[in-house]
Amino acid sequence: MKLHYYRVALMFRTWIFLALLFLGSAPRALASAYNAHPKLIVIIVIDQFRGDYLERYHDRFVEGGFRIFLERGAYFSDCNYDYANTRTAPGHATLFTGSYTSGHGILANEWWDPQKKKAVTSVEDDSVKLLGVDQSGPGASPHNLLSDTLGDELKLATGGEARVFAVSLKDRAAVLPAGFSGDGAYWIDPRSGAWITSTYYRSDLPEWVRNFNGSRRAEKFWNREWKDAGGNVLGSTAPRNGRDGKPAGFYEVVGATPFANEYQFEFAKELVLYEKLGAGPATDLLAISLSANDILGHRVGPDSPQMRSMALELDLQLAEFIGFLGRQVGLANVWIALSADHGIASLPDFAKTLRLPAANLDAKAMREQVNSLLAKKYDKKADYILDVDYPDARLNEEAFTAVGRHEADAESDAGEALKQVGLTGYFTKSELARGQVPNTELGRRYAHSYSPEGGWYVLGVPKPFQVGITVGTDHATPFSYDTHVPLALYGLAFQPGVYRTHAEPTDLAVTLASLLGINAPAQATGRVLTEALAAPHRVAADDHAAVPVGGKQ
Repeated sequence: MKLHYYRVALMFRTWIFLALLFLGSAPRALASAYNAHPKLIVIIVIDQFRGDYLERYHDRFVEGGFRIFLERGAYFSDCNYDYANTRTAPGHATLFTGSYTSGHGILANEWWDPQKKKAVTSVEDDSVKLLGVDQSGPGASPHNLLSDTLGDELKLATGGEARVFAVSLKDRAAVLPAGFSGDGAYWIDPRSGAWITSTYYRSDLPEWVRNFNGSRRAEKFWNREWKDAGGNVLGSTAPRNGRDGKPAGFYEVVGATPFANEYQFEFAKELVLYEKLGAGPATDLLAISLSANDILGHRVGPDSPQMRSMALELDLQLAEFIGFLGRQVGLANVWIALSADHGIASLPDFAKTLRLPAANLDAKAMREQVNSLLAKKYDKKADYILDVDYPDARLNEEAFTAVGRHEADAESDAGEALKQVGLTGYFTKSELARGQVPNTELGRRYAHSYSPEGGWYVLGVPKPFQVGITVGTDHATPFSYDTHVPLALYGLAFQPGVYRTHAEPTDLAVTLASLLGINAPAQATGRVLTEALAAPHRVAADDHAAVPVGGKQ
């Protein structure tokens, strides 16, 4: 895409659109999910979108894109997750339940299942099957959530009349936002790019989804060059082999370019049209989780030309999608929220040029080192550590039991070994379960990261700017570059402004629930962002002048 071409066209269209939008708009009614005020809520989550990006690229954004949040919305610049496990699945669960892992239970993207003796994903469900792809194996559902979501409360409050949908390239980023009672969650088959779901939601794909896939929309994004505004080639979607030597799929090739966001918005628009969102008797909810930033960001880091171009392209795409919502539903009838599931560390190679103590670490080598230390301690060689998902470790219960170590002792031994190979500290599952954490900010963040799932484990405390992969960069730490994300709200209910007061992603679901007049999710701990709410309508004294005492006319 050429940025200059779209900038001129978008600026002209956006000014006309916004002017017409609010001219003649009805007086603000009491917002309530029960009377469809607003008609539609759209929550946009950008996977791996750091909190500093919006201000970093502000001057290059077009009218109607990110600027609609920065200049016409309520933008919280100091929004941080208050936990340590800053990963995709926990982040999406947090945004939509209003609670941290200690409330919603989603520990990571995947964890060890001691009963199955294998790693399972956060949404993996053997009781359901995938729809839309010829593939055996488990389906996906929200069955691991320990709390309901904003969408669930919306469905409960309206007797099921509200419609709730979620869309993402990733299954976990669609399933968890949709909650238990969602009408649909859609994600892609990583190889073909076709949109799929599971039998948890329905017995077959809707006709409109089958038609979307049948029209081979994904194919047009192959064999394209990605260029920035200056015409520099930043990437290509030409077919290539992946790390396993086999042809790389849509997710890996197209997913790391702005074309993936374009593809998601195309599907989201079809969903709005065919599911008639915003046209029912109650407020509807649509969650869109954009995955391309994360797929790309792990490879090139947050400070690269590619990430800058990705943000600017997304700005244009967002402006076009918001324009679509205005034409289809009317922006006076829509609330739009923007946030992210986590941030990202700077690329260690770049950080080291600024003399920061950054490093790429080898998590597999770390696992071998820890197992060697434990074998020496117990005088018995075994795979005591099943995996190091840096900075965390999954323990082999059977191996520790064989040397007479119970869970608490085994986790402590593993934690001490992790410190010997480079971590600065650790928190064991046993300590977190008992609430035995120091009364510090770091202790609180790890307490919020506890889940009863995952067998025996240790949550490690890494050094800043160190990541557990040998190439690229990563997240999953309690540090600001991973916890700091944007939080912005746009709509008639919100007072425009930049708010420097502290906010957390848990506040999003709670604030929206309060404004809709419904319950917050069951485990929610966030607060209502009252400073960003538009002043309520006050009846002027003259309005009562003709009303005699007693209230009768």
